[in-house]
Amino acid sequence: MTQQRQKTPGMIDNSKDLDRLVGRLSGEKVLAFDLEADSLHHYREKVCLIQIATEKAVFLVDPLAVTDISSLGLLLSDPGIRKVFHGADYDIRSLHRDFSLEVRNLFDTMIACQLLGEKEVGLAAALKKRFGVELDKRYQKADWSKRPLDPGMIAYAAGDTSLLVALYRQLEAELAEKGRLAWAEEESDLLSEVRAADRGGEPLFYRFKGASKMEPRTLAVLEELLRFRDLRARAADRPPFKVLSNETVRTLAEKKPKKPQDLQGIPGLTPRLVERYGRDILKGVADACALPEELLPGFARAERPERDTIKDERLKKLKRWRETKSLALGIDTGILVNNALLEILAKESPRDPSGLDAVTALRGWRKREFGNELLKALH
Repeated sequence: MTQQRQKTPGMIDNSKDLDRLVGRLSGEKVLAFDLEADSLHHYREKVCLIQIATEKAVFLVDPLAVTDISSLGLLLSDPGIRKVFHGADYDIRSLHRDFSLEVRNLFDTMIACQLLGEKEVGLAAALKKRFGVELDKRYQKADWSKRPLDPGMIAYAAGDTSLLVALYRQLEAELAEKGRLAWAEEESDLLSEVRAADRGGEPLFYRFKGASKMEPRTLAVLEELLRFRDLRARAADRPPFKVLSNETVRTLAEKKPKKPQDLQGIPGLTPRLVERYGRDILKGVADACALPEELLPGFARAERPERDTIKDERLKKLKRWRETKSLALGIDTGILVNNALLEILAKESPRDPSGLDAVTALRGWRKREFGNELLKALH
């Protein structure tokens, strides 16, 4: 069964209409939100569309046209209105990065699904299971910065958000029945504080998957290639991976080609790309290979701590407790208590409630619900 589309909503593309909408929605108790961005199509991603939904209607805001979007902050920061997002991490970071907007009284329906033990927690899976609808995925990778938006994209954006409030109502009731509603609310509150990381001045290889396993000379070549790719991407206003793929960059860093013939057979490096970038690639590789040993980059390596067999035994006990508890509750072990927190507990080894209070990483519902059990598991 495919999703039944409601009447296609109009686009709010000026500050006056946005102010009117904010006034109209300020009396609502629950609002759902979603965003569309252009990260697959431009060097610097940006929010290109903001969807807002009540139980009966969907409104689309065009932040590329609205000159002043600050009034939307009145809704997002109003603690009397519950804001429903699904998988809010990216959205919260993007709203703050692009518009300095903050969200209060957040409820993340993905977190709710996780705490209910759902096997699939994506929005499409949740809506199909609970409402029998299937989201149209044709526009997931579309360029949302293009104007005017095609009617199909507008319908997709509206459909993505139209059932979020109804989904929230169901999940809220199920969480309350299981005594886990406060868990979801606390996790959502923590999520509302996330912000986009400022990586200014950081070597580009820090964010390259697998770089930590590379030896210093290869890292130097990798950094040169990543800088070259970044400059080209910025100039062309394209995502870096569309200039040279990560696989291509990795292979070049590992093989360290010295002459044009060495560029043949590199995955993703077509003859056209060799013609366009070949000379610059070879120069970057040569420059990196000429670096003195003392100038080679690397990752800061923390000293490996001495093996503590007693702590290791405590950690095993905690993991056994977690396995048993997660099975009993029907939720994933990582959602119940992650490995980092278990490591801290095993190291600190609190022996009583006051000792548990001193473990600042353990707080909220996890401490309330499982503090005594964790103490018993430890000792």
